[in-house]
Amino acid sequence: MAQQNVELYKDPNQPVEARVKDLLHRMTLEEKIAQMRHVHSEQYDVKGKPDIQKLNEFTNGMSFGCVEALPYSSEQFLKAIYHIQKHLKEKTRLGIPIIPIMEGLHGTVQDGCTIYPQSIALASTFNPELAQKMAEQIAGEMKVMGVKQALAPDLDLAREQRWGRVEETYGEDPFLVGRMGVAYVKGLRKYNLIATPKHFVAHGTPLGGINLSSVEGGDRQLFSMYLPPFEKVIKEANPLSIMNCYSSYDGVPITGSSYFLTDILRKRIGFKGYVYSDWGSVSMLYYFHKTATNGSDAALQSVKAGVDLEAGGEDYANLLKLVQEKKLDEKYIDSAVSHILYAKFSSGLFEDPLPDTLNFKQYFHTKESVALSKKIANESIVLLKNESNILPFDINKIKSLAVVGPNADQVQFGDYSWSRNNKDGITPLAGLRKLLGNRVKLNYASGCDLTSLNKDGFANAIKAAQNSDAVVVFVGSQSASLAREYQNSTSGEGFDLSSLTLPGVQEELIQALHATGKQVIVVLVSGRPFALPFEAKNIPAILVQWYGGEQAGAAIAEVLFGDVNPSGKLPISFAKSEGHLPAYYNHLPTDKGYYKSPGTNEKPGRDYVFSSPEALYSFGHGLSYTKFDYTNLKVSKTQVQENDTITISVEVKNTGDKDGAEVVQLYVRDVVSSVATPVKQLKGFSKLEIKAGEMQIANIQLPISELFLYNQQMQKVVEPGEFELQIGASSSDIKLKKTITLVDNSISSIENSLPKSISKQEITNPNDGKQYLITGTVRDVQATVLPGVTVMLKGKSQKTITNSKGSYQIQAGVNDVLQFSVDGYTTREVKVGKSKVIDIRLAPSGK
Repeated sequence: MAQQNVELYKDPNQPVEARVKDLLHRMTLEEKIAQMRHVHSEQYDVKGKPDIQKLNEFTNGMSFGCVEALPYSSEQFLKAIYHIQKHLKEKTRLGIPIIPIMEGLHGTVQDGCTIYPQSIALASTFNPELAQKMAEQIAGEMKVMGVKQALAPDLDLAREQRWGRVEETYGEDPFLVGRMGVAYVKGLRKYNLIATPKHFVAHGTPLGGINLSSVEGGDRQLFSMYLPPFEKVIKEANPLSIMNCYSSYDGVPITGSSYFLTDILRKRIGFKGYVYSDWGSVSMLYYFHKTATNGSDAALQSVKAGVDLEAGGEDYANLLKLVQEKKLDEKYIDSAVSHILYAKFSSGLFEDPLPDTLNFKQYFHTKESVALSKKIANESIVLLKNESNILPFDINKIKSLAVVGPNADQVQFGDYSWSRNNKDGITPLAGLRKLLGNRVKLNYASGCDLTSLNKDGFANAIKAAQNSDAVVVFVGSQSASLAREYQNSTSGEGFDLSSLTLPGVQEELIQALHATGKQVIVVLVSGRPFALPFEAKNIPAILVQWYGGEQAGAAIAEVLFGDVNPSGKLPISFAKSEGHLPAYYNHLPTDKGYYKSPGTNEKPGRDYVFSSPEALYSFGHGLSYTKFDYTNLKVSKTQVQENDTITISVEVKNTGDKDGAEVVQLYVRDVVSSVATPVKQLKGFSKLEIKAGEMQIANIQLPISELFLYNQQMQKVVEPGEFELQIGASSSDIKLKKTITLVDNSISSIENSLPKSISKQEITNPNDGKQYLITGTVRDVQATVLPGVTVMLKGKSQKTITNSKGSYQIQAGVNDVLQFSVDGYTTREVKVGKSKVIDIRLAPSGK
């Protein structure tokens, strides 16, 4: 029994918290700090093999927090992890295993593993079930390799299209990003992997679109837009790790901010896992942000902020000295290590640290995973335009087809993939050849490359077009491979663009092909939107494939010839040009112009003089080879309260002659609000597969609490009044509308316990018996301010009257009752709680 007590932390039947406490108590300061550090391959590798002696020289014989073996092949990786884990378990004092990490945005980044479509393509499916299944398959491949942590998913909002990492995201909308992120993290948990949602927070809107640059914004934008995806994922899927971002927000580098990493992430959202630093982000505090004097200062700031483990740097080697010199309290070390051990115990790492060195290959690239990659590729293709139903091609009528463009015979896997080689996937040309055989003659010419200004290939491309019945031109971009293989990259991490025009002479190639008079179809193979004004005006059919994974060529061939009916929807809007940015749909009412008189060169106007501010193709847009009619919109309840969840239903009929799938989208507009809110916000969607001539009903649940905003006092509230429900096929194609009314006649505060740097309006000691200055604004149910309202303390003599702006202030104590009264409105009573700000809505008498 005594021995069992000594090693409580090794007993899997004990609560995780008890195991953490027991192990932490046994650890020396040096062993604790070792858990906060990362082993990288250069610290143990000798000619492609792990050298334990070299490892020990670096670790001083202790276990560290995490390890990577990214330069290794899959087989080398397994062997390295096996030997390292076995050594740590058997030869270190406490036998603490290490967390092997792996990139996994759209596949395990090791040779032989399945490559799925990139995240932006996955988001285009509007199918969280596919995201969960993909993550499950990825987790299965990782598990047999001994990987315990996937550095995914990416929850950044892609609201800056010049940014090279748009492809890693799920698009511009927080609701969609949250739903896909929850599904992905739940998928990883099938095999008990540690998910690492990233990059906390607001990383996807860098100034100028330049990677790592600062992000501008305020608290309302932060809490309304950037934080909700992380909050949803943390509360619904419980990831055991979060990666901080490189950037600063409103001038504050996230890596060194306790406000972001402790007050918001832990105290407000309730995150229990550990913060894994983005690689090198700690060091950036001194050499990039210039907010730390050196590596030691950067380490001090980061640990106190809440960065538990440093990756890609050695600044945490300074922690021991910082503690010894009394510059850092050991409580910060204990806190960080507790978080890391919590993840290790919760993920079962202590019980199952070793890879499957005998059977791993049978779990790689299975028939099931390949089929899933293909299904995602099929569902992610977006049909932007299809004049006169030019697509799909009729194989019985078309005899020859020109296949042109720099991406026609190249698989574009996207960043954070292990291959750039065509042998590991299917190119569009190969996909068409396999599908068509000898039934259609294919005339191939690249025409140009992706980046240069060389037009030598135009003549062959034009000849191929002239000798064919129709032309399909594959244009777009190429990404870096795991941010390491850089050649000709125009997308991916660190590959940002100042222009949204197609790189090189691709645009000129499209125009030259169009000039032949042949029917030209454009397929955009890319990781981000490009500006396509010429194509939108002149090209009869446009498809967006994004980076479609290893099965991309097979998928696009099936869509072009109708074996698959496209059902993808844009997770990000397409701007007319970089000058039209930002292009996201959920802008504020004032942000797309006042004069509403856009102009042209022939007739200049205003908003803009020579253009209009709207997106070329809006969020949620995506056509089908069939047509869908929306009818009979019903809402289960139109007079609602904050705690209600209502059901919105609509009948959708496939009126065409082809089976198809449609994504029914629910948007909500707050008709009148106390602060400016977006013109519409996605709050639900439902993907229906409907056979030709048949009808299905889409049912979407809407919790009324989702209609929150942050008011002028930065309180999270749902304000009474009208909300317009919009059912559409896209954010710009609204089919049906219905209004609901929140009938509560006082503002209901969902959450006032915001971090101190957001709200200094809290009564910190409600039992002190003191009087406080209580302030607020009184409005009617349509948010119109009410002057002349009498505000008094019930049972006491103090009273005041609201001014012309509806504002008041009065001295009161906790548990005092404020009474609000004015002719024509129902009198309201509210008890003073912890907040010094009390906003009130009054309903007309008799309501």
